[in-house]
Amino acid sequence: MSESTVIYENDVKQIDKLMARLISEAEAKCALLVDKDGRLITRQGFTNTLDTTALGALLAGSFASTKEIARLVGEPEFSVLFHQGKKDHIHINLIGERIILVVVFDDRTTIGMVRLYAKEISAKILDIVEKSQKEEPQEKLDDNFTQLAEGKLDDIFKD
Repeated sequence: MSESTVIYENDVKQIDKLMARLISEAEAKCALLVDKDGRLITRQGFTNTLDTTALGALLAGSFASTKEIARLVGEPEFSVLFHQGKKDHIHINLIGERIILVVVFDDRTTIGMVRLYAKEISAKILDIVEKSQKEEPQEKLDDNFTQLAEGKLDDIFKD
């Protein structure tokens, strides 16, 4: 995949259907697709109470720091991360080189179910994105995502 991944509207519609299926089958609360720069690509499920812009930026940062941890222990990169909370949990996995799938779930399901369906859906999302990269350029999504993410991070970490 290229250094900057462009995902077109038709592809996002296909990905949204896959993510909705993931949520349903894994009994998850929501799913987000974020690029490695922290830009939210799309989301499905119950996300009204989440600041998805800030969450996407922080998760991308988490993946970047985890890459350094992996390097220190002799791994090229960890492709799956899991955060367990008291009631909500987050499964994060890398799709290809530039996309991160985030699944938020609770105790209604298990990490095993989430991992199973996330792995299946990730392969399909990667296929859609790789095919899209080979096609002629279409209209690009708004480039305003980076500015929004940086603004949210500034708001979160300001003194």
